[in-house]
Amino acid sequence: MGEQILIVDDNEEIISFLKPALEVEGYIVDYALNGKEALRKIKKEFDIILLDVGLPDIDGFTVCEKIKQVNSCPVIFLTAKGLEQERVKGFLVGGVDYIVKPFSLKELILRVKVHINQLDRKYERTFIKSGEVEVDISAKSIKINEQLIDVTKKEYEIIELLSTHPGQVFSKEKIFELIWGYTSDSDITTITEHIRRIRSKISTNTSFDNCYIKTVWGVGYKWED
Repeated sequence: MGEQILIVDDNEEIISFLKPALEVEGYIVDYALNGKEALRKIKKEFDIILLDVGLPDIDGFTVCEKIKQVNSCPVIFLTAKGLEQERVKGFLVGGVDYIVKPFSLKELILRVKVHINQLDRKYERTFIKSGEVEVDISAKSIKINEQLIDVTKKEYEIIELLSTHPGQVFSKEKIFELIWGYTSDSDITTITEHIRRIRSKISTNTSFDNCYIKTVWGVGYKWED
């Protein structure tokens, strides 16, 4: 196995029995005790996320919406309530399943296995081809006309964010929140410099001096072929 799972729950007792049980099944398990911590950790690739609805800082539905902006992995909601409107809302924001507490550990593990098996991600490499630019999400690398381009981690993350949402405008604030996180020592002015460097590296290596990242004045940036 070796698939990676993120548990997001403020109840440390749930973490303490769920984490080792999943690890016995062969999964690599990380956890977060609140929404902000979860949003920092989703920059890392996970195969599935177990997400509590009633988090102390940001509700699970909002966390799921933010996760889906940058990560397509399945989200299974954990909740103390089984209300129909909550289940419907969970599916509308991108959840794939809903487990009501207290739950059977055996059933939860079975559901995790079902969703991971459906993904078949273990042998899949995900590429995004946009004009002359190729983004290899598995290898976290950028190629232009089959040539590997030297980019920093943050430069790559900005390119991946924008290229996986072509045409969608991201404000500087949103890019900073998704890439740097809430507790970064940097400030939002770093976005402009990173975009400048990315544009330079891309346009230098493309046939038509195309930087792909377009400025939407007064709003933010978007990716266009």
